[in-house]
Amino acid sequence: MPSSTGSSSAAGTFIDTADVYSRGVSEEIVGRWLAARPGARDRVVIATKGRFPMGDGPNDAGLTRTHLSRALEASLRRLGVETVDLYQAHAWDPLTPIEETLGFFDDAVRAGKIRYVGVSNFVGWQLQKAALLTQLRGLAPIVTLQPQYNLLVRDIEFELVDVCRNERIGILPWSPLAGGWLTGKYARDHAPIGATRLGEDPGRGMEAYGPRNAQERTWHILDAVRQVADERGVSMSQVALAWVAARPAVTSVILGARTVEQLDDNLGAADLRLSEKETALLTEASTPIVADYPYGAPGVAQRARTLP
Repeated sequence: MPSSTGSSSAAGTFIDTADVYSRGVSEEIVGRWLAARPGARDRVVIATKGRFPMGDGPNDAGLTRTHLSRALEASLRRLGVETVDLYQAHAWDPLTPIEETLGFFDDAVRAGKIRYVGVSNFVGWQLQKAALLTQLRGLAPIVTLQPQYNLLVRDIEFELVDVCRNERIGILPWSPLAGGWLTGKYARDHAPIGATRLGEDPGRGMEAYGPRNAQERTWHILDAVRQVADERGVSMSQVALAWVAARPAVTSVILGARTVEQLDDNLGAADLRLSEKETALLTEASTPIVADYPYGAPGVAQRARTLP
């Protein structure tokens, strides 16, 4: 998470993007920002990703050597840099042997085009297989996993967190505020409206809002976050971010603020340290429910185990 000493001097050192974000526009914006600030390149960590379609051709997507070599070169050009600090597979590719992907990453590291390798949106067996292959073949190791992780979505704790801790892989959670839910801006049984992630697209908004609104667990978690926030005199966003930033194996948090005001508020979480009591309250309220074996007793729905 970016360090912060107040909204007037808040700063971050980790910038995460991807080629597919607005078809390269996000990387171009980062590139222009870097170009306008001499010396900034040495003070920040630049991370980007490749995997998803950037064109209509057969080689314009996937984790093949052909696509990734083109994707990486294009990302370097848009970012205006010679080396990407962290290059990530944006998701698993079932059509490409992972050995081919890992071989490309290793070659790119040796060529000085990327410094470290990461993955995003992998499930447990995929991450474990990839990690073991890098060890067995002497390839550049996987150093980060970027998954969805927040108080409302804790499913990575079933297997992925254990893999990361065992293989010394850092976790970079995306959507730490669950698409805005953990900010407290959505109300029970009231369709989202206005300038919110869900309110600006009524059709998509209701499709995403309805299932989560119907779960009593959602509102139980939000009540717990609001309780801690009110008692500490901080925003719900800061509480939710502080909780996820302190989880085992988490090394940074991917913020996705829509306004400067939101960013200023989010950066305040860097200075917030939750007490053991507050952490326990949030962890207990958000403990996921598992339906069956192997995470629960066969045929019996129960609360999942929680990490320390």
